[in-house]
Amino acid sequence: MMWGYGHGWGMPFFGVGPIVVLAIVAGILYLLLREGGPLHGRFPGARSDSAREILDQRYARGELTKEQYDQTKRDLT
Repeated sequence: MMWGYGHGWGMPFFGVGPIVVLAIVAGILYLLLREGGPLHGRFPGARSDSAREILDQRYARGELTKEQYDQTKRDLT
């Protein structure tokens, strides 16, 4: 008796394969893009800066005096 190309045990799982692959890809993307992940915030519009980060940036650019910076920092906490 010859073994054909058959419809063995793999056939019932044939439709599940692409779903499993998509789930794995989605999981990898989630791990890369989640907060704290290696790609988090690397894309334009991916996240907005926190108020503290904006305050620090404005102070670094010289838009605020030391007194304004300290007062605003106290207000944020």
